[in-house]
Amino acid sequence: MALVSPRRLTIVHLVPALDAGGAERSLANLVSRLDPTRFRNVVVSMTGRGVFAESIERAGVPVHTLGLQRGRPSVRALWRLRQLLRQEAPAVLQTWLYHADLLGLIASGFGRSVNLVWNVRCSDLALGQYRVLTRCVLWLLVRFSSAPRVVLSNSEAGRRHHVALGYRARHWQVIPNGFDPEIWRPDPAARASIRQQLGVAPQTLLIGLVARRDPMKDHGNFLAAAARVLAAHPGCRFVLVGAGSVALHAEIADSALRAACLSLDSHPAVPQITAAFDVACLSSAWGEACPNVVGEAMACGVPCVATAVGDAALLLGDTGRLVPPQNPAHLARALLEMLALTPAQRVALGLRARARILEHYALARTVAAYAALYERLGASAHPADPSAPAA
Repeated sequence: MALVSPRRLTIVHLVPALDAGGAERSLANLVSRLDPTRFRNVVVSMTGRGVFAESIERAGVPVHTLGLQRGRPSVRALWRLRQLLRQEAPAVLQTWLYHADLLGLIASGFGRSVNLVWNVRCSDLALGQYRVLTRCVLWLLVRFSSAPRVVLSNSEAGRRHHVALGYRARHWQVIPNGFDPEIWRPDPAARASIRQQLGVAPQTLLIGLVARRDPMKDHGNFLAAAARVLAAHPGCRFVLVGAGSVALHAEIADSALRAACLSLDSHPAVPQITAAFDVACLSSAWGEACPNVVGEAMACGVPCVATAVGDAALLLGDTGRLVPPQNPAHLARALLEMLALTPAQRVALGLRARARILEHYALARTVAAYAALYERLGASAHPADPSAPAA
């Protein structure tokens, strides 16, 4: 008797945009690595294509756009999404970030027409720093948080924070970010070439901050700490990489600090520039969940100093330094401790950090966790069936 192959599960991923960002990168990593014989992925951007659309399509995953303008709700976009869901008949509608969670909730008939899965990607946002619309969206999500079959979080801190906000999920699952150790890896050749590109001598101590300019990233904290570090180590340099870094650089009032900072709004090879750091830093004040830049630096064998936000402590373990947020004196002290290590000691600490990523946060583990969730939901009864068990 001929064997019958199991059907592929269609997963529709709805995301606000495909611009450079941690959630967008995680989505791109996931859909490009899920087994195509078991899953058919479809990505829908609420706005435009963004920087990740091309790489997602190269992996054989179709990308659709709804053409929404930021901050402007659209009935037309909702109608287009509902049409797409009817066409694709997905086993799972996976939404990423708050605005996609809300649109997916409405388009799925509050989870009645498809297995709806929300994906929480932050922890304790300082909502006063964001638009009124974002606060309204979150208010609605809290009230309808029992509608999805599952609410995912990429951090324990994010799950706890949203429960405290009032989320009453039928089922919570934490799947941390995963890091590809083949892309994020120690790279002596890249270290040499990047330093040459930056005009930095091989022996110069480099402290790196990879972060877009945003209140949550707290560049002010980093720069205030950097000024203290520079006073003790006049020869060290600080590399800022991320959207808005060049404009921020022009605003640095301290001329000595400004001269010691190398700022790039973007770089075509972020893994290589990360591998060129002696120390990587996370200076965020709030909102982080499972900070990608910490895991990526650790995978590159670079020791980290991070503020105690989100799950940074879980990521670091005993391989780096953890400091209170919004405290430049503590941040500077921890950075100086790292710079006081010998090169061999920093290398050894970085290799311990990489080993921790390989053991607990390798991308393959994350992809396997998503695959198991999707298969479990795909095998369950239709969500509209009243006999379907709660997840």
